Amino acid sequence: MSSLAQSLFLDSEISVDQELPRAGTSLEIPLVYDSIAREFKQMATRGLVEIVQERTRDGMAGPMIETLRYRRLRIG
Repeated sequence: MSSLAQSLFLDSEISVDQELPRAGTSLEIPLVYDSIAREFKQMATRGLVEIVQERTRDGMAGPMIETLRYRRLRIG
């Protein structure tokens, strides 16, 4: 079973900076975007991606990730 984050990861090119999409996707919802971005940060701790840029904003439950750029490092 693949999550949206895993699908985005698998669709991305290796060694190419990419931004998580927002417009026209379920990631338009701030909580969904934050959740997927946090999954990418977990992938970074496993060495699958490198976080190139991250922007957060204050939310009601603490900081929320507003934009995230990443670079895929390996196949999987």
